Amino acid sequence: MSAGGAQGRDPLDPKGLIREAYRIEGIGGSECRSIFLDWALSLPDGVAPHEVAAALLARHAITAPDHPMTMVLREGARGAHGTPARRGGWRARRRPGGASDPTTN
Repeated sequence: MSAGGAQGRDPLDPKGLIREAYRIEGIGGSECRSIFLDWALSLPDGVAPHEVAAALLARHAITAPDHPMTMVLREGARGAHGTPARRGGWRARRRPGGASDPTTN
């Protein structure tokens, strides 16, 4: 896939955030994760971020295999493994009469 889309915009990186991250001298992992989050939130509805991250990884990993953004893209390309389970809520709370209820001991 070419780096330029309609009007010179990259369809994989419309704002150029990932491209610019690779150009920042001395950028660290936390900055790359922040940029990645901004990039992922700016993707159009219906676009799977892990698929686009995989395409960007294929583009950039060859020339910058040790760059922190390459590591972040690698993690992003793995994608979410299923829908995250909700933790907490009423089932996680202590119930009266339960083993952890001090009034029953």
